[in-house]
Parts: sequence; C-alpha cells; structure tokens
Amino acid sequence: MKITEQPADGKAHIFGLRTTANREEQVMDFVSSKIKKETGNVYAVIRAHGMRGYIFVEAATRHDAEQLTARIPYARGILPQEIKYEEIDHMLEQVRVERNILKGDIVEVISGPFKREQAKVMRVDKTKEEVVVELLQAAVPIPITVRMDAVKVIRRESSDEPVGDMD
Repeated sequence: MKITEQPADGKAHIFGLRTTANREEQVMDFVSSKIKKETGNVYAVIRAHGMRGYIFVEAATRHDAEQLTARIPYARGILPQEIKYEEIDHMLEQVRVERNILKGDIVEVISGPFKREQAKVMRVDKTKEEVVVELLQAAVPIPITVRMDAVKVIRRESSDEPVGDMD
C-alpha cells in the first residue's frame, strides 16, 4: 500500500513490525488509518504473502516507524535491525508460474463456485491466463471460463496416469 511519495534523496528505510500471527491484515488497516490522520514520514506498509507475524514499514527514520505503530492493536514492536531491501525482495515480487495445461486435459476446479468439480479443458489462453472448461458431471455441456490458477490437472487425455499437482 503506497502512502506518500518517497523522499527525493532516496533515504527511506524498511523496518520489520512484529504482529500477532494471523492479524497482519488488521494491523495494516490500523496503520493505514493512522497514517491518514497523522502526518509523518512513512511511505509504504507492506505485507509479504506467506509470512506470518510480520509486516514491513518503509519510513524515513526508525523513530517515524515507531511513532506510527505505537498503540496499534496486535502490533508487537519494531524489530531492532533495519531490513535490507534485498532480504525481502523475493517475497514482494509476484513470481509467474508456467502452468502446463493442455487442451483435452481433465482438471479439477480448486476455487470458485465450481470447486471440486472435474472438467475437460476445451481451450487454453495463456496470454489471459484463462482456460475454457466443460464440467464432466453437467447434464448439458456449458463452456465455463476460469483462471489457470483455479484448476489443477489430474489426468492427461492421452494417458490414464495421474499428472499430479502442477502448482
């Protein structure tokens, strides 16, 4: 979440904020609300996906980060050492995973309203990251467009061997 513009001199620092596990989103909401009410030199609040119990605060100084996070519910304090960008860079970038889904594959829908349904892939659009499938248990075959990450291949049309999880 971008808060304000970074200083021209590029002297922003990243600090780790310890939180109660599974309360990271709430802490981010509280911090964001506090930023809107108060002035300060905080530039961003970041939650790294898959990292429980911590969020990151980008601020001009440690004092600014501590002032902002003081008396925030579920916030447990700023870590003693500043975090180098290189240490969290890999957690912030969205990694594009190449999915091996082909026309004719039998897939299981793993999210959305058709979760746990099996379907046959009719068309693959890799640029949009979507597949068009037809549910196997449906009385009338209706094409449904779903995101590629919402399905997993369970069987190739050319062989009866399970393919396994393609994530």
